[in-house]
Amino acid sequence: MNKKDQLELYHQMVLIRRVEERGAELYQLGKIGGFMHLYIGQEAVSTGLIAARQPNDRVITAYRDHGVAINCGIPAQQVMAELLGKVTGPSHGKGGSMHMADTTKNFWGGHAIVGAHLPIATGMALGDKYGNQNNVTICMFGDGATNIGFFHEALNMSMVWKLPVLWVCENNMYGMGTTVDRASAVSSIATKARGYDMPSDKVDGMDVMKVYDAAHKAIEAVRSGKGPSLLEVATYRFRGHSMGDPERYRKQEEVKKWEESDPIGIYRKYLTENKITNDKALDEIEAQVLVEVEKAVEFAEASPEPSMEELYKDVYSD
Repeated sequence: MNKKDQLELYHQMVLIRRVEERGAELYQLGKIGGFMHLYIGQEAVSTGLIAARQPNDRVITAYRDHGVAINCGIPAQQVMAELLGKVTGPSHGKGGSMHMADTTKNFWGGHAIVGAHLPIATGMALGDKYGNQNNVTICMFGDGATNIGFFHEALNMSMVWKLPVLWVCENNMYGMGTTVDRASAVSSIATKARGYDMPSDKVDGMDVMKVYDAAHKAIEAVRSGKGPSLLEVATYRFRGHSMGDPERYRKQEEVKKWEESDPIGIYRKYLTENKITNDKALDEIEAQVLVEVEKAVEFAEASPEPSMEELYKDVYSD
């Protein structure tokens, strides 16, 4: 990865953080409705993962999807517009926080129903195999999704059919408000793949370069025809499960300890200590991001809401 690409990763991580922070403010002001799940603390996961994919590789994820949308190339203006329910959003204001998608960028959406997108990923990978396409489907999901039938059915069939899919579990330690070890008989998600004789690995999700290296290795192994693989990414969300989360299930001491491992701070240290860039250049990127986010908010607030006719669009595929 060259210097330009490495700095772009920093830009994306900071952009995700600032978009989420402004989104939280707008939500509290009543300008964003419905549920909203912030990606703060998990920026290194999708940034490193999606940087390792090829443009033809599909990405599909769960409801914590704003950061993934940005990494896939959806502009901050459009992400913010979708959050505000405006027609200029990628889902034309009809999807909101949990249903962002842009198939032209091979981002096949956020999905609100826990684990329901895993069988969809299996189907997309099956289609690519039938069509002899050299694509990999990257399916992201939370640790809570590994305790439901969709997970086991999708992994089983992907292994039976040797499908080109990389399963990526973002293990942020909590399924809503319950720790992994209280809900799962096996606390190591990577271990669950062994039940299907599937290769698996675990990586530090607070370090974007470690995520990138592990993802690149896994994606290319899948692309080579070796069948599916599972990557468990150990991460942590700094905010609640959603905006309405009172966070009574974890101690502030735990949150503060994890905040000391801020993925943006870790990557900033990596860039400066390896003399890839300096603090001044990184400060300039952060200043540019603040301007970018404010322009995104202005764009979103000035955009029109969907018309009644939008109700009848995007219902069926052409």
